[in-house]
Formats: sequence, structure tokens, C-alpha cells
Amino acid sequence: MAGSVRRALGWRTATVVDSIAETATARSLGLDVAAWSGHAAGQHVDIRLTAEDGYQATRSYSVSSGPGEAPQITVERVDDGEVSPYLVDVAEKGDTFEVRGPIGGYFVWEPAAQPLVLIAGGSGIAPLRAMWRAGTLRAPITVVYSARDVDRLIFRDELDSDATLAVRVHLTREQRPGFRSGRVGIDDLNEVIDARVAPAIYVCGPTSFVESVSRHLLTLDVDRRTIRTERFG
Repeated sequence: MAGSVRRALGWRTATVVDSIAETATARSLGLDVAAWSGHAAGQHVDIRLTAEDGYQATRSYSVSSGPGEAPQITVERVDDGEVSPYLVDVAEKGDTFEVRGPIGGYFVWEPAAQPLVLIAGGSGIAPLRAMWRAGTLRAPITVVYSARDVDRLIFRDELDSDATLAVRVHLTREQRPGFRSGRVGIDDLNEVIDARVAPAIYVCGPTSFVESVSRHLLTLDVDRRTIRTERFG
């Protein structure tokens, strides 16, 4: 796996070529990046914005497009953030900013025969989308996704329509038919994870979410070497 992971650490110009409102607070931006040579599922890029007075702000965002597709990032607005409000509310087609990457090797997944279990909280679904788009038809894929309410579900249409995915959605602050209510618990994980087949398990989301899910996973008979986690906030 490590030999195929690409790292490009110089700053390059990225042009916004597509803008998709995923929710009221999240947006996907398709990018045209100079000399982009491709990425692996699970990698991220650094985005650097420069103000007119020269002040610069840099943040990291996961690539949400699959390998072989043009780079895309999916950003959820942090109201007091320096970068995400611009990317969600201001950036439009034709705008440019600086990008460094793709970066990362630990959280990378490449298509394999083993089952894949993707567990996301909030915008942590972004790198996991790159994985299911890389792995379609290569292995069974289960997605467990937790969000506050149905209006916060990123990639909802794709999750609803992709018949190759087994999807379970948890809403923590809303009750609706067809959705699970409350946080992802050990019983929920036990229902979707068969330790006998040694699935690859990827968990991404806010720190508290990832820590909670990780604790539950370690109480199951799962080889911890098959678990990869990425957290933010």
C-alpha cells in the first residue's frame, strides 16, 4: 500500500471548477489543480488562503472524490473559522487558492477483497466517500453514518441511491422513520461487524465521536490492527 501513496508537498494553484451545496452548512468544491497526479482514498490536502494584507490561513481537508477522479474537497462551515466560511459561502467557479498535497498514508485504503466498514460522524464522511467510490464492487462495503439531523446529512442522495452500499444512518437530535435514533453504540457496531472475516474498519469524525466508537470497537473481538481512525475538532 505505502508504495502507491502519493505525496506532493509544494504549493500549487487550484481553480474551483464545480460547487455543490451538500447541506445548508456544507459544500463540495471540485478543483483543477496544476500538475495533479492523482490521490489515494483517505488522503487530504492543505488549503492556504491569502488576504489582501498578506495574512495567510491554512487548513487541511480530506479529498472526497475517488481515486482516478478529479480532486474534490467537502467542507463543513465552522462559524468562527478562518477558512471554511470562505470555502462554503464565498468560493465560486473560477476562484483560485493554493493547495498542497495530496498528503497522508496511515488513513489510506485501497480496494481489496476484504469487507470494508466505514464509520463517520458529521463531515467525517468526506474521506470515506473516496473509499467507497474506490471500492465499489470490489468488496462488501458498510457505511455507518451519524449526524445531528436529516438536514445535516452530506452525500445523502448518493447514499440513498448506491445499491452497492449497506447504509445505516443515525440521527442524534431527531427522530424519523427509516433512521436510527441516538448515538452509534456497541450493539449497533456488533450488528454490522463480523470479526471472523477481519474487515477493514475506518472511523472519521469529531474527536469525541471517534473516541467513543474506538472504545466500542475494542470491546468487540476485532483485530485492532484492522482499525484506522482520523479525527478533527
